Amino acid sequence: MSNIGNNIKACRERANMSQQQLALKVRVGTGTIAKYESGDQIPDTQTVLKISTALDIPASELLEQELLTNQTGIDYEIEQLVREIGTKKAKLILRKAKEISEEDFLRVMQMLYEIKYHNK
Repeated sequence: MSNIGNNIKACRERANMSQQQLALKVRVGTGTIAKYESGDQIPDTQTVLKISTALDIPASELLEQELLTNQTGIDYEIEQLVREIGTKKAKLILRKAKEISEEDFLRVMQMLYEIKYHNK
């Protein structure tokens, strides 16, 4: 299996999406998704972009050598961020994040951006 095939499969499963659901969103056959995941076929650039959009992840994540996860299945980057800010702060942020709507979350992110880059 190719790295991109492994990554497509891991990201698809993480998104709780079947091969058929992904195929419908990308507008390819289910067999094509199976070939990508098995490494029998490599998607072209446009298809990689479509897959990344369907899975709501950056295309670069699909193209990484391997998705880094620890033994518990937690994304390596998330684990690193938790280490950097501390478990207590990470728990507080995550608890609050799950309580707010997507719209409110985007407003908060915009406010943080403005504080960081416009209030200097």
